[in-house]
Amino acid sequence: MSDRDAGALPHAAEAAERRRIQRFLALRRGEPYLWVTIGGERITLRDISVDGFAIAAATPPAGAAPFDFVLQREGVPDQIRGRAQVVNFIAASGQAGCRFLALEGDGAERLRDWLVALVIMNASVRISEKDAAAIVAGPSLI
Repeated sequence: MSDRDAGALPHAAEAAERRRIQRFLALRRGEPYLWVTIGGERITLRDISVDGFAIAAATPPAGAAPFDFVLQREGVPDQIRGRAQVVNFIAASGQAGCRFLALEGDGAERLRDWLVALVIMNASVRISEKDAAAIVAGPSLI
């Protein structure tokens, strides 16, 4: 079995490399900035994109079943609620990659706004909102 073995997780072969859309470290000034709450447990995000997120996990959240979540930003009362599903689990690094199945209400728009703000905050050079939005919507740079 490889480190990328996902067992009964759906779409495991398809999800082995999902970096079609740019992912962003969930940090601001090197500190955790974004969290997800799953089953009452608040977990720091490793990375996030418009498609999903990755977290540190000893086991996949909810196994292979879809689960409800709440995304939160440090110091901001705004939340994004939705449903996600684990698409890959890497036991060796203790990481679970999850894709969004649904975001409630205007969650997709607010998530894009969060990511644009994250790009602008973490840019080492001055960047416009238009350029940051293009980075968020664009293909992976990795």
